[in-house]
Amino acid sequence: MENYIKGKNIEEPLDISKIPIPNLPQDVLWMQIRGGTKLSNVLNHVMKEYENKTDIACLWTGFGPSVGKAVSCAEIMKKEFKNNLHQITKIGYRLVEEYWDPILPELDQLVVKRKLPMIHIFLSSKPLDTSETGYQAPGKFIPYFKNRNTKD
Repeated sequence: MENYIKGKNIEEPLDISKIPIPNLPQDVLWMQIRGGTKLSNVLNHVMKEYENKTDIACLWTGFGPSVGKAVSCAEIMKKEFKNNLHQITKIGYRLVEEYWDPILPELDQLVVKRKLPMIHIFLSSKPLDTSETGYQAPGKFIPYFKNRNTKD
């Protein structure tokens, strides 16, 4: 790779109509988290947006290295709203093309196509379809160990 320099990146555009969560409300607050996003900034924005509202519909999206940040934001938001939010989580991929330009004229341009992991977490104060894959009821958690024998 010493004969190439990094060129442009082309990311598949995010479009709310392509998100695999059914019946997203028109007024959903869509928070797209990136690697450089400061959690305090986006969380403060969301808390101000829903400060005196009872109808909450927030969609957190993160891809690549920001998946963990999106999960953290959703979990913090659920805690702030006293675990009274319904949740649907979907995972997938986002296509990214990296272009590498040759330094030497006899070489061809390289294109690296990658699939970055992506997560969408929809939080709503209104009940959601409980049969939907990825649904989690308010205040409900799934224990990692069920009926674990603690005698070790």
